[in-house]
Amino acid sequence: MPRILALFALSLSTLAFAAPAPPSAPLLPQAFAGFSQTATSPATINPADAAVLHEDGLTQSASATYTSGSRQLTLRAFRFGDATGAYGAFTYLRQPGMHAEAIGHEGASSSDHYLFWNGTTVIDATFAQPTADDKSALTALAAQIPQIGGAAGIPPSLPHYLPRTQLDTQSVKYAIGPAAYAAMGAPLAASAIDFGLDTEVVTAQYGAEGRLTLLLYPTPQIAGAHLKAIDALAKSSGFSTKRAGPLLAIVSGSASPQKAQLLLAAVRFNDYVTINHPEGYVPETTKLYRLLMGITMLVVILCGAAFILGLFFGGGRALFRFIRGKPVSTVSEEEFISLHLGS
Repeated sequence: MPRILALFALSLSTLAFAAPAPPSAPLLPQAFAGFSQTATSPATINPADAAVLHEDGLTQSASATYTSGSRQLTLRAFRFGDATGAYGAFTYLRQPGMHAEAIGHEGASSSDHYLFWNGTTVIDATFAQPTADDKSALTALAAQIPQIGGAAGIPPSLPHYLPRTQLDTQSVKYAIGPAAYAAMGAPLAASAIDFGLDTEVVTAQYGAEGRLTLLLYPTPQIAGAHLKAIDALAKSSGFSTKRAGPLLAIVSGSASPQKAQLLLAAVRFNDYVTINHPEGYVPETTKLYRLLMGITMLVVILCGAAFILGLFFGGGRALFRFIRGKPVSTVSEEEFISLHLGS
């Protein structure tokens, strides 16, 4: 009986703490914010972009045309296996001159062209006739993009280690493979990075002179093993380097040695990004489901424990009385204590 109850409790625990799989949804909605879909087609991918997008884990793409009165909008959507791939593709597709927009998880725009990502999807939008309502329409579209829970929904932590002072946020580029790394114009050859170890790279501009590149290895030991070779390559090119835990930092460009050292000193490693949000996005319905299942599991365990304790104490006492030749039940038996005081 205890083994059966333990297995039952384990099953309920698995149900309670496993997030339900997100429902399948089309890549682009039929309508949003007054726009209605008029035509669809496979998304056209520039051959120069294909290697990077597939390296980021592209799983699906689509293109559609929308109209709202006289307004016309063309959307291209790219879905990736996780938020890391979506973020990497976003930084790759973001063009110079775009300015930041608060759309989805992160967005950028330039005139009639918008780019943003949310969940595991990147949206590239072009309006035929730009208006003041374009951003609000895309914000409504971003809200319809399904989120994903678990590890796949966690954005990469590496960009958070970029020092914020003088950071040009629109210059940030992120790579998880050699194709994207080569496209970002990083200071060292891709062969020196060893992407076979799941290495991540982010680079950003600091002012007109300094450029900071961060390499994130799985462990500090692996980072230390690569430090000597990378440090030799960097210093032969006049770059400054530093290691902080599993991070390797490289400052390139024409920054003075003093500015390079100040920038390197601002690079610190900590784990706050992944510790605070280990599961990424968790819908409210999932939280309620887990709470109810947790309560149910607790009630079942307590009832099972009470039943087992009842069998142990009640059954054990009855067995002991039976061995002594007494009735199992004491309902009709009157106990009498004799002190044997007579001579």
